[in-house]
Amino acid sequence: MATHSRFVQRLRRRYAAELPMLPPGPPRKAAMQATLAQLLAQGHGLSAALRMLRQLVMERLVVLDCEQQSDLAVVTTAVTELAELALDHALLQAERELDEGHGMPCTADGRRAQLWVIGMGKLGARELNVSSDIDLIYIYDQDGETAGTAAGRGRISNHEYFSRAIKTVYALVGETTEHGFVFRVDLALRPHGNSGPPAISLGALEDYLQVQGREWERFAWLKSRVVAPRRCVEDSSASELRSVVLPFVFRRYLDYNVFEALRTLHRQIREHAARRAAGHPERANDVKLSRGGIREIEFIVQLLQVVRGGQFPELRTRSTLDALPRLTRAGLMPQATAESLAQAYVFLRRVEHRIQYLDDQQTHVLPSGDEDLAWIAETMGYASCCPFLSELDQHREFVAQEFDILLGGDAKPCKGNCKGGPKAQGAAAVPDFDAVLERLPADFRQRIEAWRNHPRVAALRDESRGRLLRLVQRTADWLRDEHPGEGIDATHRLQGALRWTDWVEPLLRRESYLALLLERPATHERLLRLLGAARWPARYLLRHPGVIDELASASMLAERFVPEAFESELEERRASLARTGEDDEEELLNLLRRAHHAEAFRTLARDVEGRLTVEQVADDLSALADTMLRVTARWCWQRLKNAHRDEPQYAIIGYGKLGGKELGYGSDLDIVFVYEDEDERAPEAYAAFVRKMINWLTVKTREGDLFEIDTALRPNGNSGLLITSFEAYANYQKGRGSNTAWTWEHQAMTRARFVVGMDALQPRFDAVRSAVVTSERDAQALRSEIVAMREKVRAAHPVRGQKFDLKHSPGGMVDAEFAVQYLVLAHSARHAELIANVGNIALLHRAEACGLLPTGVGHAAADAYRELRHLQHRARLDEAPTQVEAAEVASEREAVLALWHAVFD
Repeated sequence: MATHSRFVQRLRRRYAAELPMLPPGPPRKAAMQATLAQLLAQGHGLSAALRMLRQLVMERLVVLDCEQQSDLAVVTTAVTELAELALDHALLQAERELDEGHGMPCTADGRRAQLWVIGMGKLGARELNVSSDIDLIYIYDQDGETAGTAAGRGRISNHEYFSRAIKTVYALVGETTEHGFVFRVDLALRPHGNSGPPAISLGALEDYLQVQGREWERFAWLKSRVVAPRRCVEDSSASELRSVVLPFVFRRYLDYNVFEALRTLHRQIREHAARRAAGHPERANDVKLSRGGIREIEFIVQLLQVVRGGQFPELRTRSTLDALPRLTRAGLMPQATAESLAQAYVFLRRVEHRIQYLDDQQTHVLPSGDEDLAWIAETMGYASCCPFLSELDQHREFVAQEFDILLGGDAKPCKGNCKGGPKAQGAAAVPDFDAVLERLPADFRQRIEAWRNHPRVAALRDESRGRLLRLVQRTADWLRDEHPGEGIDATHRLQGALRWTDWVEPLLRRESYLALLLERPATHERLLRLLGAARWPARYLLRHPGVIDELASASMLAERFVPEAFESELEERRASLARTGEDDEEELLNLLRRAHHAEAFRTLARDVEGRLTVEQVADDLSALADTMLRVTARWCWQRLKNAHRDEPQYAIIGYGKLGGKELGYGSDLDIVFVYEDEDERAPEAYAAFVRKMINWLTVKTREGDLFEIDTALRPNGNSGLLITSFEAYANYQKGRGSNTAWTWEHQAMTRARFVVGMDALQPRFDAVRSAVVTSERDAQALRSEIVAMREKVRAAHPVRGQKFDLKHSPGGMVDAEFAVQYLVLAHSARHAELIANVGNIALLHRAEACGLLPTGVGHAAADAYRELRHLQHRARLDEAPTQVEAAEVASEREAVLALWHAVFD
């Protein structure tokens, strides 16, 4: 089949004697290096030898691809490694020639200054096609001058030295000779484009990117890597470039401003393709640049990477095919979509190669000749052109639809003013403030009127001011809409709009949030619904505005927290940071906080939308806290300077709301640390470990904090050690020796549980807890102590007026909790079903089943406790008082009082 290629025909005629030099099989760098050595040994100069090597490699690839159906990676890897080999040899020869006349280029400390050849685009991503040009940028590490010759002559600046080296490299690689070229070379992506110098220093690059770097250049630098000289890649001396490029490409915040930049770039590419096709209709069938082509797949992937890669480092990869499954794992793309895009990408790239195999031309347009088109179809595995063209159309239509969805906003339209989408809005004129104001409902208009002379609004660029006013218009349309079947009334809609105004006002300087909402109409609508439902989400979003992007996923509301997946994502992000040398302590602290805030917000959104019960919210928040403790402990130990073993032998015991799996938003964590380790270094190591861990959990960074930590329930309270041996903890709890726990500590033990730590300690803790709660006690003395403790708690939380405090009033939640604690401590020795820490509601059911409560009292109290928890939870969500009219909860109060009297009277 390869013989149909006119390019192959020419090669076989011209290089019949040399073709056997290339070892059998896929051409890899070692084989190419050996073949190049043979060509040089025959007396060919480097320029000729590189070109001849290129022709041998190309002939082999046509055979492998068209006759043996090799994988796409075989072709792209071979072409990429050929480029790396050629550039390395060309640069080394340039250095030898220039060193002879000028000496080596020197840094301030006398070492050799380095010129780095940066591969951009497909070369950087190791995705070169068989007729690619190579996009290069030349960067040198330091200014200075050369050492000169032995006679002290020939000194020139490093800049001049490297400029001459670049000319030599181009002559060796890019110029066309009797043997053709090795690669076409394009330097247009360098700073200042074709008007800029051929090479600049690393410092100049950093200044350029910070001051003048444009949005589209972020997409270009996304795929950048040092491809030559090989010595700088192998000794990592070129890694300095990473610290300059990464902050430019990936911002710390979610960056939706790039959408409009990509739209503009894509529009220019399509317009250019249309101009080329004018009068040449066959050029419209471009598998790279036409609608649904390769470029649109690359844009889809790169856009999601650039928007999210600052906060999700696992997305930072150059390869398109490698990025797609990462986007799926990050929840940014359905797996089926990613798989279909990958299939389309491979299909289109294989077609592209066959187009170029025909004549070795840098074209992506399907041939118009029937024979050439039939050959492409046959080498793709099709019997004729029709099924081939049909599948080509299917792939391109799918890609085009996905591209339009991404660049045109949500696939699910919002019910507000989304008509035209951001694609149409991006270039629209800035709306007139007064004209917008006239269209607003009265209450909303009054609030927006205050923006007329607001300094933050006045300071906005025209583009951002336009975005803000279009969002105001869309919010007003949402207010007017009846929202049939959505269960949100006019009062809550108005509250949502007003709280949205309060939320967005302090964020006006962070223009990416305006871009995000404009790009994502359905996210804007979900945000308004969330803010209208309760006050607390607005406060949470103001502290952590980055989590708003979680609303972009419509499926998120139907999901639940999955600890294993969450922990895996955290580890993947940490590994991604480690690969780029960014896994310092501050970055890990921020990584933990961003992940926790985002997951807590997902639970909050599901909660407010009524997708979760109060118990499910508490379960998910408790499981999230468990996971955060486990990951934080692991990372702290790995970074502990005096760690004396690979894995710590410790445990964290949870008490209170964490122990009972009843955490709410913003709950602190009551925890106790224990260890089981006979090593003499253990006490000092574990003390340092716990101090470090508490610091990691509580310190405030730019991303906020994680938890407030309370360790007062450890043996001897705040006067005790932060961490004790498990034996000392067990003896204290079980009353061995003179230092023993108080009754109130045994009450706390009823809600304690093993949270994280060494597996072997879990059954031992469970045995200690069981021994404590089943200890023989004087029932009357226990009753008196718990009642006295209840009175002390009530005195500390007085309820004023005639209101009923859901938690502290007689008949409130605390009464039910104290009654359950008494039942467990007094009766679990004879009723083993009360030992397990299964929560107050389940224990009340069990106590009634055991005959410890009159028929109906336990179940009624359990139902009342559930309702009181629900009312307390809703009040806190809306930042409302937890004191209500007594008549509103009369039946719940009576049920809990009946429980209290049954237990304590």
